[in-house]
Amino acid sequence: MVSVRLPDGSQRQFDAPITVAQVAASIGTGLAKAALAGKVDGKVVDTSYLIDRDVDLSIVTDKDPDGLDVIRHSTAHLLAYAVKELFPDAQVTIGPVIENGFYYDFSYKRPFTPEDLQAIEKKMAELVKKDEPVVRKVLPRDEAVAYFKSIGEAYKAEIIESIPQGEDVSLYSEGKFTDLCRGPHVPSTGKLKVFKLMKLAGAYWRGDSKNEMLQRVYGTAWAKKEDQEAYLHMLEEAEKRDHRKLAKLLDLFHFQDEAPGLIFWHPKGWIIWQQVEQYMRRVYQENGYQEVKAPQILDRTLWEKTGHWDNYRENMFVTESENRNYALKPMNCPGHVQIYNSDLRSYRDLPLRYGEFGQCHRNEPSGALHGIMRVRGFTQDDGHIFCTEDQIQGEVTAFHQQAMQVFKDFGFSEISIKIALRPDSRIGSDETWDRAEDTLRSALRACGVTWEELPGEGAFYGPKIEYHLKDSLGRPWQVGTMQVDFSMPGRLGAEYVADDNTRKVPVMLHRAIVGSMERFVGILIENHAGAMPLWLAPVQVAVLNISDAQADYAQNVAQNLKKQGFRVNLDLRNEKITYKIREHSVQKLPYIVVIGDKERDANTVAVRARGNVDLGVMPVDALVERLKNEVDTKA
Repeated sequence: MVSVRLPDGSQRQFDAPITVAQVAASIGTGLAKAALAGKVDGKVVDTSYLIDRDVDLSIVTDKDPDGLDVIRHSTAHLLAYAVKELFPDAQVTIGPVIENGFYYDFSYKRPFTPEDLQAIEKKMAELVKKDEPVVRKVLPRDEAVAYFKSIGEAYKAEIIESIPQGEDVSLYSEGKFTDLCRGPHVPSTGKLKVFKLMKLAGAYWRGDSKNEMLQRVYGTAWAKKEDQEAYLHMLEEAEKRDHRKLAKLLDLFHFQDEAPGLIFWHPKGWIIWQQVEQYMRRVYQENGYQEVKAPQILDRTLWEKTGHWDNYRENMFVTESENRNYALKPMNCPGHVQIYNSDLRSYRDLPLRYGEFGQCHRNEPSGALHGIMRVRGFTQDDGHIFCTEDQIQGEVTAFHQQAMQVFKDFGFSEISIKIALRPDSRIGSDETWDRAEDTLRSALRACGVTWEELPGEGAFYGPKIEYHLKDSLGRPWQVGTMQVDFSMPGRLGAEYVADDNTRKVPVMLHRAIVGSMERFVGILIENHAGAMPLWLAPVQVAVLNISDAQADYAQNVAQNLKKQGFRVNLDLRNEKITYKIREHSVQKLPYIVVIGDKERDANTVAVRARGNVDLGVMPVDALVERLKNEVDTKA
């Protein structure tokens, strides 16, 4: 007798082992048709999975997040099936699910073309119409290796050979195509109706540049056509908002080969940067942080003590001078510990908060670089708090409130919070990690927020809270962090005199709100499509005259606005006013002020807001009041 408990709490009894598909059919034909997979005791399985014990079961359909993952995973296999049909000599390698879709890497004698991509997608649609069953079978490891070698799939054989001897592996077949996979998969290819192949790229086998360059095909798949259409529309909007294109249009910054992954900031772009930095500096000051500055280059011995040399060496730029090895700092924390260690500290000094707009360098692979979103040199709104263990919760709670206010001021309202937990490669004992992780949970609980936990994604020295914000297109971005570190202070000899005159090691909290300043500016540019809010806009007001007769008055208006602290562009060119308005509108300026004879004679200005919104004629003082209010409220 097998007992199956369903999500509504009801139970069904079966006289013999039964598959997930058969349970779904026993509930109703509609559910049986909709079933993509099952969730048995929390694990997603195929509908063919045989239940031979008492379990909790839910039927996974396309309405469930797990169902979407199954669809995407299965569509990746459908892609490989189609490629093998069209290009029999191609070898399949791996094809995982990624955010919003999937990819599959192939070894082939030539690069695929856009025309190939169209043909592959067409073949996928044909295979869907066949509605072929997807069948799972299990083979011993060595038998599976022999099978894939026999059909010329050397990459699959190599993958399986890395699995320990004596283990079984699962294979999935649909029609003439068989692939190695853990699963689960949809019951038949007919379930895969909404997909699109997106682009082609190169990728090294196993991510190693010494290996063969493979052909990577990216695709997206969805449960509903309207969901895919919404996603594709979002991608179109994202393309228009690409910060690299907008940077060129708006003259913000550029890159060049002589400095890969490093930014040449232009005046307008640097103004945006400075507005963000000065705002964050005020946040520091208002919350008890002392601003410091540590060296860019530190001796190798210091990085060995922190654990970076052993755990982070491949990401560091190193140099040598006078027979000593140095590294450009990839992070600011060791320097802050040295500042802390420069004097004897007492428990009365704690918590001690240091802040630095610290420039860091990390040796990112060239293929990972992406505009100002992923660079080799970046600056963090970095801070470190030295405190006692009893002070952690209060400091984390205060930081959370600061961070949420900052995100609100920058116009972000949808914030999700995650805790990244201990990775496999780490320093410190399990007991220390338990305390650190539980402290973060307690602090967030005190803030009254919910969070998601990310096993294995913490830093090597401690767990961290991550803040993920959504932009105007609904895209998530991970920005701020708060990390608890019980290890580094002790490794670097940090101490304080406790109230009983003993020496104790402080806890170190690593915190940043916007994270990489470069990346955050890129997020802002894309979020606002380059049309920055008034307080961040490089040029806030353009003052235009219609003819030379208003030039003197226009200069006086511009000078008045500058004295009030606004960033003004005075345009006295002898061009048609419609041309000048259009040119400044393309630059996405918040306000354009137009001055003709009537405005000059009445000591007024005609004001246009961004988007060609005519605000009419008003006195200059009224304009100043409007601008100040908009800046102050960060509207």
